[in-house]
Amino acid sequence: MTAAEICAHRLSIITGHYGTGKTEFAVNLALSLAAGGERVMLADLDIVNPYFRSRERRQLLEAAGIRLVATSQACTDADIPAIPAELLTILEDRSVRGVLDVGGDPVGARVLARFQPQICREDYQLLCVLNANRPEIRTPEAAAAYLRAIEETTGLTCSGLVNNTHLCGETTPAEVRRGAALAEAVSRETGVPVLCHTAETRLLPALTGLDAPVFPVTIHMKKPWE
Repeated sequence: MTAAEICAHRLSIITGHYGTGKTEFAVNLALSLAAGGERVMLADLDIVNPYFRSRERRQLLEAAGIRLVATSQACTDADIPAIPAELLTILEDRSVRGVLDVGGDPVGARVLARFQPQICREDYQLLCVLNANRPEIRTPEAAAAYLRAIEETTGLTCSGLVNNTHLCGETTPAEVRRGAALAEAVSRETGVPVLCHTAETRLLPALTGLDAPVFPVTIHMKKPWE
């Protein structure tokens, strides 16, 4: 599956519980869109208890021609809960493909509530990233409740699920398939379709026959000790 197919809308808003890998997915999506010739802006809006931050890969993103919009611009090691003014550029400039990396719970997602009327006037999709290894969302009922809480907080409607189940470098095809089963169950629970599964390129040959396409990703977000 290509980035243009995943990002069929002008704005892709990426949300997901802590540790699901939503930032990794957002970074890979932005890089793939840029590689396809799109003019891309990535907004790092994860301002409440972030673990991985898109801005940690500023050099990589800017080398690919992606304009990064982030909080705490002057101090990359601090998290300042403020909305960057450049976010308006993503919302207003319709020549831009925007990828928004949003906080991992309803409190973090609240950042979008103030922009809800404007977002709803744009061509957007709200994607929920799932990881079956996260205890908070490992059941369909818990994941569905999380998704609905995000929708209620933001005033936006989720239109796609992304199965990003992984164990970092120890991920196996079986792990991805286990996540696929969770995503299918959440889809039945909520009526939100499974947009895609993600996996490193090395795993792709063993992931045929899934219900949705597989989007290849490269691991860019590293733990501090790696």
